[in-house]
Amino acid sequence: MSTPTAEQRHAYLLLRLITGVNFFGHGFARIFTGSHLSGFAQGMVKSMAAAPLPPSLTLATGYTVPCVELLIGTLLLLGLFTRAALTLALLLMLVLMFGVTLKQDWPTAGSQLLYGLVLAILLFARERYDLSWPSLFRRTQP
Repeated sequence: MSTPTAEQRHAYLLLRLITGVNFFGHGFARIFTGSHLSGFAQGMVKSMAAAPLPPSLTLATGYTVPCVELLIGTLLLLGLFTRAALTLALLLMLVLMFGVTLKQDWPTAGSQLLYGLVLAILLFARERYDLSWPSLFRRTQP
């Protein structure tokens, strides 16, 4: 197998950074702007009322999701624990997909499927193309 080109590594890095900004922005906005975290969680309960889920579970999810998004975004932006961050992001998308399909919100489900595809590509290609800090140090060994 040939060595990845600089362009391939840069493309991977930029996709990871774009994804990191997206997750970071979601989490940051939901926690620190607008109606803040409690408002987001309460809004999620209202928006998921049609789904056959207990409101208490939806509320707990509403408080958890933005914090997890912020963590994933931060890790992806910094290039730290990339495998764990991408795995956590895919698990988050699994939880969110479960909720929106129970609600029968098919446009959102399609959007989440696209997120899942990008995350799966990043996870699949991570070993070969990653330019995160830990991998840079591993690659400089003789």
